Amino acid sequence: MSEETQAPEVATESQAEVPAVTVNDLVNVYAIIDLASKRGAFQAGELSAVGNTANRVKAFVDHVQAQSAAAADETGETETPEAAG
Repeated sequence: MSEETQAPEVATESQAEVPAVTVNDLVNVYAIIDLASKRGAFQAGELSAVGNTANRVKAFVDHVQAQSAAAADETGETETPEAAG
């Protein structure tokens, strides 16, 4: 019986700690990829996949920041997501 009462607690703890990725995290991922590629961390055969991934991350970040800026304009806010971070 004690095992039955402990199982819901474990589930509650795992539900409380849901991992999250923010736009700022993705900005950092793009910066890391850019820096690593400049320092020669990737081999020639890997550059295409790395570049495509970096471009997709950058496009997503730009899209989210543009949406946030548009929403801020509609509500009358003047601060952009970039200035807030």
